[in-house]
Amino acid sequence: MFAKIEISGKLEVVTGLHIGGSSAFSAIGAVDSPVVRDSRTNMPMIPGSSLKGKMRTLLAKRYNQTVAATPDDDSDCLTELFGSAKKGRVKTSRILFSDMFLENKEELKQVGVEDPVEIKFENSINRATAVANPRQIERVVRGAQFPLQMIYEVKDEEILYKDLEILKEGFRLLQYDYLGGSGSRGYGRVKITDVYLDTVVGEIPDEVMRKCEQIMED
Repeated sequence: MFAKIEISGKLEVVTGLHIGGSSAFSAIGAVDSPVVRDSRTNMPMIPGSSLKGKMRTLLAKRYNQTVAATPDDDSDCLTELFGSAKKGRVKTSRILFSDMFLENKEELKQVGVEDPVEIKFENSINRATAVANPRQIERVVRGAQFPLQMIYEVKDEEILYKDLEILKEGFRLLQYDYLGGSGSRGYGRVKITDVYLDTVVGEIPDEVMRKCEQIMED
């Protein structure tokens, strides 16, 4: 069997999200830590690499029997799904993550949010001198929504079911953790909804797709 399944859905920001962008050319007085933005629209985005990396890290805690020095040393079920570049153990990823771009800017405006990015002011205090070190951090506002899209390459029916179970577990773990930085300070909680599977290349029997949908429906 060779086919490709598109896994789509919606990722909603529950608490302010910070995935850092470049500040190399910031002017004096500019925000210390800006978010990553789409160069075409200047709107915030979520790189597919950020989602993939976070999900893989969480799943490694779940499935690895020992601490892996690198992702290439993860459990076989993860390197088979996400890929490996280790010499003598090279594996091509079966799942492709797409970058995600803000999709509900106008909806946010209707509820009074003119800018989907907020600036949060924070202070760190030197305990020895009691001197404050103020900083400004950009965050994507809560309620911002990003379309989720992944492409999964199907080669074997039973492996497909196992991989979807792993991806479902990754989504579940992510929603009880955080995406981006500063999660211990309340940043980056997200919610994933409206997950939908669609065959976009090749043909997959209806009964196989129904089972896939049952796996992912929660």
